Amino acid sequence: MRPTRAIISGTATTAILGLLLVPLLGLPAGAASPASPAAPDGARAADADAAGVDAVGIHVSGGRLVESDGSPLLLRGVSHAHTWYAGETGAFADISAAGANAVRVVLSDGTRWTRNGPADVAGVVGLCEENRLVCVLEDHDTTGYGEEAAASTLDTAADYWISLLPTLQGTEDRVLVNLGNEPYGNDATVNAGWAADTSAAIQRLRDAGFEHTIVVDAPSWGQDWQGIMRDSAADVLAADPDGNTVFSVHMYGVYDTAAEVTSYLDAFTSQGLPIIVGEFGHDHSDGNPDEDTIMAYTRSQGIGWFAWSWSGNGGGVEYLDMVTGFDPAQRTSWGNRVITGPDGLAETSVPAHVFDCGS
Repeated sequence: MRPTRAIISGTATTAILGLLLVPLLGLPAGAASPASPAAPDGARAADADAAGVDAVGIHVSGGRLVESDGSPLLLRGVSHAHTWYAGETGAFADISAAGANAVRVVLSDGTRWTRNGPADVAGVVGLCEENRLVCVLEDHDTTGYGEEAAASTLDTAADYWISLLPTLQGTEDRVLVNLGNEPYGNDATVNAGWAADTSAAIQRLRDAGFEHTIVVDAPSWGQDWQGIMRDSAADVLAADPDGNTVFSVHMYGVYDTAAEVTSYLDAFTSQGLPIIVGEFGHDHSDGNPDEDTIMAYTRSQGIGWFAWSWSGNGGGVEYLDMVTGFDPAQRTSWGNRVITGPDGLAETSVPAHVFDCGS
């Protein structure tokens, strides 16, 4: 989600910077499907699966996310705008009580907002563990690079994650690293660098010693309406020496029909490429996403998702708050849809096995 659709600070100076004006476009007709991913050489996760032993942590196996012991991991979560509402630590318990098995946590590398340093990130991870939530940490400062002048690059995001490696080592069984939120806007020329820049950042994290699952967001404000991630995903996965990268599409107005939802997801699953819906809503400034198909089809296909967002949205998009004012007793219609509606958390969310094991 673009930060311009959220109140991004708790001070009197907070404001909505603008609304996303992505053209209401479908995916390019007749675009070629991605080729089958090459088997990465020396992939630790794949080797562990083949040997019948535990991998380092959460990892990709057969195009799906699984836990260290091979248990399927179907992410069912909610985004929480932690970097703008750092005092709302009770949200983690509330999100867990709502039935989520995961939370996607907004962080800042310090380029645009207050940097979330090692102590804060360690606290977030501890809150996730305490509340039995798989923790997906994301750097939000990359949002809209190429259109947003203040946005950081994926290389800067890689610097940030590497600075956090001592904090995150040993959490591979419960933490995923979302490299950068919506890392490019709609400029096709800039977006052409998405695959190379993403691959380079992944390789930097692996060279530094990261063994976590890495989640990568699509360009075009996460919606990939130009098909750039879809068409180059196999190459990006092959560039990860661990073969442990998951692709994330954000579904808003571009995905306003069932056909657009299903065809995009099918382009990945048909080729064994791991995909999640990293954000989605039930309405948006650029159109009306088909949340019913998103939720039903991901259920039938075993694809994870994160609804945007728990609370703290502002301006004209209050409908994307699941609860009002971080108060779980004030659930919105969107919150009811995600939590207790068809294919929602109550019907589909199962706690990660790692927490049952008491590790």
